[in-house]
Amino acid sequence: MKDNFRPSAAQPNRPNDKRTYTTHKEHGEDMSHENESTITSHPSKEDRGALDLTFLIEEHKKQIWEYKQKESEWIKTDNILQGSKKIIDELSTKLVGLARRIQELEYDNATYKKEIEKMLADKKI
Repeated sequence: MKDNFRPSAAQPNRPNDKRTYTTHKEHGEDMSHENESTITSHPSKEDRGALDLTFLIEEHKKQIWEYKQKESEWIKTDNILQGSKKIIDELSTKLVGLARRIQELEYDNATYKKEIEKMLADKKI
């Protein structure tokens, strides 16, 4: 590539030279930082590869946390289920007992009714 730049009195330095000063204030500043690259970290972008050990460990920790949350929900649901089963069993037992008591009372009512009818019939005679 041929360099066609010819220095002149108006432009003594190359136009793309990083060390040209445009104002008097810049003369005392360090200009070497202009060629340095800056690294910016984006939280949404992952710069580590999929096989990076720390990345894998963090991903597994996230998965373990999710599984623990699911297990917690399952245990909670199971506890509610067991409690509901216990309540159903207790209510069923009470219902059977109350049904038995109703039968006994109906039998007693029928017996008392017969006795009352018998007493009324004896009284009329």
